[in-house]
Amino acid sequence: MSFGDPNNPYGQPPQGQQPGYGYPQAPQGVPPQGGYGYPAAPSPYGAYPGGPNQIPQTMPGLLTTARVFLYLISAVQIIGGLFWLYLGAVASDASDLSSTYGEDNPFESMASAAAGVLIVIGLIFLGLATLSIMLGVKFGSGRQGVRVTTIVYGALGTLFGAVYLFMAIDVGLVSAMIFPLIWVVFGVIITIAPAVSSGSAWFARPRY
Repeated sequence: MSFGDPNNPYGQPPQGQQPGYGYPQAPQGVPPQGGYGYPAAPSPYGAYPGGPNQIPQTMPGLLTTARVFLYLISAVQIIGGLFWLYLGAVASDASDLSSTYGEDNPFESMASAAAGVLIVIGLIFLGLATLSIMLGVKFGSGRQGVRVTTIVYGALGTLFGAVYLFMAIDVGLVSAMIFPLIWVVFGVIITIAPAVSSGSAWFARPRY
């Protein structure tokens, strides 16, 4: 058997080609396939933003900023809740004091109703503070439920902040515009951070 035999698989390759060690060579113009002649399998994470095989390993910067804002907002809400509860307690004491002047004293019923309203407002503030803290904590391990809740929560906060901002502009008090303006900025960032592609990829990343 000679090297020039065309039927010999170990024969001399045609001039200008390198030996393929027994493996069939791909025709010219055909792109190379995956290892060992099999086509490359598609990446299961190709749908994530930033290209295939790029899964966020750390929390995006915008989400980190939104998390800090949630904690700051919770601190303000806790202070506000305690303040409203204090006012409710003062109104309740005033109601008890007014009862000593007679059963038909109208101030007693007014003070009692005001105390109830103030206490409810204080509890709402404390409940919102709890929600803000929980969302911030869940940013590290939460999934789509945390993402959607954060978007809705931030949008509602932005809406209320914008209402107060327009009221302050209408009154013309510059000092009264600062707090609602900051609140609107915080709300916008909290809303868009989980809505953009990087935030969506973070909450949709696989857990092992």
